Amino acid sequence: MTDISEVRDSAEILRQELMKEISRLNRFSHRGVLALALFLVISMFAWWGFFFLPSPDTVTAVLGRPPSARIISIALLLYTFSAIILSLSRMTAGIEHRSSFSHVGYLTAFFLFYYFGKALEDNYWAVFGSGVTILGVESYRIWTYCAEGIAKNQEDIEYVTRTGRPPPQE
Repeated sequence: MTDISEVRDSAEILRQELMKEISRLNRFSHRGVLALALFLVISMFAWWGFFFLPSPDTVTAVLGRPPSARIISIALLLYTFSAIILSLSRMTAGIEHRSSFSHVGYLTAFFLFYYFGKALEDNYWAVFGSGVTILGVESYRIWTYCAEGIAKNQEDIEYVTRTGRPPPQE
């Protein structure tokens, strides 16, 4: 009699662990959208000319001359393609990676470089377009990773409920 109750208990524990993982994946699936929303807020401040930052002349007097807009644009182009390729390779490999917010930081740095180089007005749309593209791909990657994990865990819960045993390992 204890064997049956132990099997039920272990099945219930496994079901609870799978439910926790589904809950974690649900929370994690929103990460890309939150990063995109943060980027949009920063983009609004860039559009308004970073009114709360010191003037570019004040900063360049302390730090020195910023890189030219052409150099910043080349770096932005390289970063954009690298980030997209990296995200797509993570997607095909099925890797859980939490890089969305780091992309927001890098893109903010490009806005700031252009701002301090007095070239933000001419290059705003380049950074904005790169950011929306990178963060859109990242958001989709995270969402699909989570959707696949949730579907697998739900299948495992159904198997445990039906059989009372752990699902077979793949």
